[in-house]
Amino acid sequence: MTPRKILTIVLVITALGIGYYSMNTASVLSDESYTYHGDTTWKTDVDTAMETAVAEDKPVLVYFWTTWCTYCEDYNKNAYVDPDVNDRLDDFVLLAVNLDDSSPEAKDLQQRYNANYPPQHVAITPDGELLVEINGYAETNSFIAYLDEAQSKWESR
Repeated sequence: MTPRKILTIVLVITALGIGYYSMNTASVLSDESYTYHGDTTWKTDVDTAMETAVAEDKPVLVYFWTTWCTYCEDYNKNAYVDPDVNDRLDDFVLLAVNLDDSSPEAKDLQQRYNANYPPQHVAITPDGELLVEINGYAETNSFIAYLDEAQSKWESR
């Protein structure tokens, strides 16, 4: 094998190793019951979120995310710190589902709402009826419009 081929192989392996390491060491602020994105606190237990939604008579906003999602970071930096967004998020029970989570509850939600790639939001009723689906990243004004649409559908049910 030529030195050039060896160097190419070493560089490719190094790049893959750095990529793998950086994806698996990304910091996630969370604890047993919550995860934190921007200025918002999201429940992580599906059953608790649904029970809270029933008790408070609110729709649920499910946020499908991962630690390696760059657009998820854009939501953290732009949308979840915006006061207008936070005012609207108060009208929802917030549930964050990490797409890398392999629990049966997370997998069930991923399959039910076809969440294959982050970020994705779905606004649903406590019994799971879809109100609004937001695939991919939405600029703050569009995100607010989606939240308003979901709230309007919730109120008119």
